[in-house]
Amino acid sequence: MKKRPEELRSHRWLGVDDLRAFGHRSRMAQMGFTHEDYAGKPVIGILNTWSDLSPCHFHFRTRAEEIKRGIWQAGGFPVEIPVMPVTEQFMKPTSMLYRNLLALDTEELIRSQPCDGVVLMGGCDKTGPGLIMGALSAGLPMIFFPAGAQLRGHWHGKTLGSGSDAWKYHAELRAGNITQEQWKEMEGGMNRSFGTCMTAGTAATMMLAAEAMGLSLPAAAGIPAADAGHPRLATDTGRRIVEMVWEDYAPARMLMQASIDNAVKATMAFGGSTNAIPHLIAMARRAGLELDLDRFDAISRQVPLIANLRPNNGEYLMEDFFYAGGSRAFLNRLAPFLDLEARTVTGRTLGEDIASAEVYNDDVIRPLNDPVQPEGGLSVLRGSLAPRGAVIKHSAADPRLLQHTGRAIVFENYDHMNAKLDDPALDVTPDSVLVLKSGGPQGGPGMPEWGMMPLPKKMLKQGVRDMVRISDSRMSGTSYGTCVLHVAPESHVGGPLAFVQDGDLIRLDVAGRRLDLLVEPEELERRRAAWTPPPKRYARGYTALYLERVRQADEGCDLDFLEYGPPTPEPEIH
Repeated sequence: MKKRPEELRSHRWLGVDDLRAFGHRSRMAQMGFTHEDYAGKPVIGILNTWSDLSPCHFHFRTRAEEIKRGIWQAGGFPVEIPVMPVTEQFMKPTSMLYRNLLALDTEELIRSQPCDGVVLMGGCDKTGPGLIMGALSAGLPMIFFPAGAQLRGHWHGKTLGSGSDAWKYHAELRAGNITQEQWKEMEGGMNRSFGTCMTAGTAATMMLAAEAMGLSLPAAAGIPAADAGHPRLATDTGRRIVEMVWEDYAPARMLMQASIDNAVKATMAFGGSTNAIPHLIAMARRAGLELDLDRFDAISRQVPLIANLRPNNGEYLMEDFFYAGGSRAFLNRLAPFLDLEARTVTGRTLGEDIASAEVYNDDVIRPLNDPVQPEGGLSVLRGSLAPRGAVIKHSAADPRLLQHTGRAIVFENYDHMNAKLDDPALDVTPDSVLVLKSGGPQGGPGMPEWGMMPLPKKMLKQGVRDMVRISDSRMSGTSYGTCVLHVAPESHVGGPLAFVQDGDLIRLDVAGRRLDLLVEPEELERRRAAWTPPPKRYARGYTALYLERVRQADEGCDLDFLEYGPPTPEPEIH
């Protein structure tokens, strides 16, 4: 049943006859709005992560106006509200440190303002999860509007993929196979438009996962940022959120366990980023739904990888994915594995949303009987080195290394790695296992993208392009290689990774889902007893709060007091 205007949440601010409402209406007049502009209309907050240091969102000023157009058309009243931009490119030590701050900003902003519903404008890796986490906790009707991927990169007649080819050609630069001048030329050809990375990295993964979960309009995840369909999507999003407010169609009425599973299945079939694992766990927990590492691995074993995209040893980019049919076609092809009765922001089922979609290029979006590989792109490992789990994107690894035993070369932290990696005296062979400590949620802090460790220069000059690398950090979703990540518990809190020493044997067995440190238990206990916890590095500010309350990687890296719990009361207006 449709709400009445006096049942709108914003009515408490703007529609009653008291001193406070008088003040609110007076301030609206101060901004040039008349009573007729907003009276009895849903107030829609457009939460915009635009900034001059957000290259992926550089078009969001324009897209916000196009969202407003749809809101006005549907009889709503749009208000654009800036929220914290969390940009992958410029924020240090890592954007992941600030994902939870964006989530907190989003939740409190929604709750404290006269919003009836919200559009969440994000795309760059952590903005989508942070916005969705906060909006799920706030509980109002919401739609996620993704930034869209940028256009393909080009250099010297070659197609470049953002991130992926940066790592690739940097290795060639260090090996002496390309010149500094060529490397410099590549800067101007790598990123040719606004929009997110156009490889199957974290941004593309999370945009697709949000759509599979039902939080975006159909086809939203596949439309390139520079395509004319993207502003049309913006206006459609604006119209739909007004309808959702009248229908009181909030996430609690829509999301169910199947919604979360659909997001995980889409991620696995896409060959998505390892970063999706802590993001989706955190998002599910905000909604009061179940998701853990074992569920990821179980789904990965069931669902084939069908997106033939970089960096999954694939050939294509997100622009090609769009021309092949895009996200609707991808989900339609994956339909036998999805719960098609799950609801979406359209008010329909996922099955209804994707029913008519077609794939136009079977080499980009593979048939189920001819997948890129028969199981999903990610694996969860456990063993003596990762009692609470670790993850690997085996679809982007060298197959010969997926079952491997080698001697550890240990870096105590990132600075130690930089100082030691290219030392000519480094005792390294192609079979060595590179181990990086102090990269987890506490150690980074914020679990930086350090896990795609560069290879030693002496190995590159021998033609080696992949080695087993193990850390408690993350890696860019655009990266590749045999990188074991998110080792939990992390070294900074005394996980077994803290006790690895140079020369220790480490065994990786992806098929068996094992990661083991081949050290006698008695020796490991001796090292544990001699270990001294690192000193506390931050005494004040957000980072001190983060370190005090952050969960480990296997639990989603959210702050413990922000997870699902009793509802926060609506603010009193006095």
